[in-house]
Amino acid sequence: MMKHEYASWNEGALAQATKVTAMTNSAPAPALSFSGVSMVFPDGTHALGETSFDVRPGEFVTVVGPSGCGKSTLLRIASGLNKATTGTVTVDRSHLGYVFQDPTLLQWRNVQRNVELMAELEGIGKEDRQSRALEAIELVGLKGFENKYPKQLSGGMKMRASLARSLVLEPKVFLFDEPFGAVDEITRERLNDEVISMFQRKGFAGLFITHSISEAVFLSTRVVVMSARPGRIIADFPVPFAYPRSPEIRFDAAFAALSGEISHALRDAHA
Repeated sequence: MMKHEYASWNEGALAQATKVTAMTNSAPAPALSFSGVSMVFPDGTHALGETSFDVRPGEFVTVVGPSGCGKSTLLRIASGLNKATTGTVTVDRSHLGYVFQDPTLLQWRNVQRNVELMAELEGIGKEDRQSRALEAIELVGLKGFENKYPKQLSGGMKMRASLARSLVLEPKVFLFDEPFGAVDEITRERLNDEVISMFQRKGFAGLFITHSISEAVFLSTRVVVMSARPGRIIADFPVPFAYPRSPEIRFDAAFAALSGEISHALRDAHA
């Protein structure tokens, strides 16, 4: 990248960061808030140092960091699957979506019945949950596969079904635990496009975990970098690109510059 191009991008990013800071006082209350959260497991493993940050409505925040630094632990604490050793989490768990690394589909249920599962467990009536399921199936690009079983689906299609299953609950906060790490690059990019479409249409607050810097920048309004274990926040980058985002933005000079800054911070995190 030419020096003047980098300077131009840096000024744009600084302007975006200044704008976000100026809006903080008038911004809506966080949809998800971590305050002094840490985690020490019973075997003595100190997975997560004291961590504090917010995710506000309309934000899509991605966390990157070294393996084992507590990224997934943050999501498990947010969802209530784990209890933090110290600190507090503020979130409405009655409107929470969670997509795991594995699709975790029930093999004896077809796609529609799998997508209906969470709504069924929440006691949502049959007609309502079927309507929601069909809408979610169409949104994630699985229309026409409602009656297929998991063994008949590709890896990408299984993840689409997993996304749809959480969408039926109409979450205000959506947690994504590195959901696309096991699929090929082209499928991953298509699923990224679908997540952005869901984010724009549904307006949830998103917290996404990934090891891919390109994925983090493409999806997010902010990228948070964590240190090695015990994980703590060491950098927070605003992403100054408007939605919707074309796949070609990945080849833009400004995209590359921001990815480089995050990569540098991540190398520091490993150190």
